[in-house]
Amino acid sequence: MALRIKSHWQNEDIQRSLAEIGGALAFIAFRIATDKAISLHCERFVYRDDTQRMLVIQEYVLFLMQIADRLAHARLGDDERRELITAMAQKCVEHVQDNSQDLLGPGDYGSPFIERLNLRSGEYAEFNMDSEGPSYSLLRHLGFEIQQLMGEQEENRWVIDQVMDKDGWDAYKRFAKAFRDLNE
Repeated sequence: MALRIKSHWQNEDIQRSLAEIGGALAFIAFRIATDKAISLHCERFVYRDDTQRMLVIQEYVLFLMQIADRLAHARLGDDERRELITAMAQKCVEHVQDNSQDLLGPGDYGSPFIERLNLRSGEYAEFNMDSEGPSYSLLRHLGFEIQQLMGEQEENRWVIDQVMDKDGWDAYKRFAKAFRDLNE
């Protein structure tokens, strides 16, 4: 089943704030990330438990936040970019906390996510993205991180290839389109 992403405002005549756009981008990123985690399962990769599945979703969200930052850099000034990405990050933390709590029970899931966001921001800064999209090394890093989360089981041995060659690229394309649509 194809994932449908709503990336246009119902009333396009109303000017939206960067915080509203950031919130919408966070929601879209979480939906795409969840879809990609499901895709891995459909491709017969095996999750050990719901915690592992949620960590994979979070890893995709972290990747899409880096994509948002790169796309914002090309379109916005520094202050606007910071406002947009901060709003998106805050909403992503809320989505992670709410969904993790619903699935895994009470706990602090937002703080570890923020720590990983800060870590990944430094790591992803080493990789390029141009007008064609993320570089091979950027997608490889996403695949590597997901492979680390999925473990060394025989069934998951090729998950890095699935992420690099198909799912990561598809997540980028869907998110970049939504980003452009919401910022028109």
